[in-house]
Amino acid sequence: MGYARKVGWVTAGLVIGAGACYCIYRLTRGRKQNKEKMAEGGSGDMDDAGDCPGARYNDWSDDDDDSSDSKGIVWYPPWARIGTEAGTRARARARARATRARRAVQKRASPNSDDTVLSPQELQKVLCLVEMSEKPYILEAALIALGNNAAYAFNRDIIRDLGGLPIVAKILNTRDPIVKEKALIVLNNLSVNAENQRRLKIYMSQVCDDTITSRLNSSVQLAGLRLLTNMTVTNEYQHMFANSISDFFRLFCTGNEETKFQVLKLLLNLAENPAMPRDLLRAQVPSSLSALFNRKENKEIILKLLVIFENIVDHFKWEENEPTQNQFSEGSLFFFLKRFQMCADKILGIESQHDFLVKVKVGKFMAKVAEHMILKNQE
Repeated sequence: MGYARKVGWVTAGLVIGAGACYCIYRLTRGRKQNKEKMAEGGSGDMDDAGDCPGARYNDWSDDDDDSSDSKGIVWYPPWARIGTEAGTRARARARARATRARRAVQKRASPNSDDTVLSPQELQKVLCLVEMSEKPYILEAALIALGNNAAYAFNRDIIRDLGGLPIVAKILNTRDPIVKEKALIVLNNLSVNAENQRRLKIYMSQVCDDTITSRLNSSVQLAGLRLLTNMTVTNEYQHMFANSISDFFRLFCTGNEETKFQVLKLLLNLAENPAMPRDLLRAQVPSSLSALFNRKENKEIILKLLVIFENIVDHFKWEENEPTQNQFSEGSLFFFLKRFQMCADKILGIESQHDFLVKVKVGKFMAKVAEHMILKNQE
């Protein structure tokens, strides 16, 4: 009798372990969507947000990449004690079961399958996990599930109606960089919605500060920049970032290529707004900004930067404002553009190795600078 009972308990444990592995896999698995929602020159449409003129950038994030399978959570049976031979074998069997379950579901699920979409009841349970749990690995798994489901338009409304926005935003206070990055990814996907943006705006000051002070080029910083880029797709909330433009230029000058491109998307959204040129011209820019034109920088970076400068010059109402040096302090973007001739000479020089398209773009921009800034001030 005792032997049969022991066998029954072992069998039940194996079934529970396999079931838990499958649940965690289903919780963390989502359809791959690592794609940039908007391309240069594309429309800036977002859920219920109306039209966004110009080349606006809207970044989606999805954390479910191929490397996540190797980091999956494996639930071990209670008798799998570390340090014992029997425990080692039990843990190996648990890992094998989890791997088999993961591969079976991957083989069965199609790219358009609904297996990865959680129901409102399941989303409610995941939100409860995020709200109640203090374990980083549980928070990470739950946030990955929310981020994957927030990539679907209909789920953005459901998560908001379930009270998910403040629950996820509260995680921004954590010190764990992995959990914080996952929370930013969830908010980033949720922000592709007009009503969600209206409710998320109260957290943007914190997100902006955390993004600027995060470790340079870190995943947290990039996730924060993507969220800020989404929040600037429309003109409604751009004024909230006016005091941070100088910091964005600093990140642009000191960051790596990926950070540079992400900051450029954000600045281009701001430059598309006719109400933002004064704040952009007032921003302090590092002296190293001119060094980007001294060497053979990535052509796309220089071209996007020139587009930003052109938008600022085009949208600023020069006749009404009659800008003078007293309105802008030394070291501002206004003075940088006014003295841009030095950068242009290095690009257009005979010994320059810059791309022909870059030289043409610089020549056209210098004509605008001479018309609006140099000649006006001479008069």
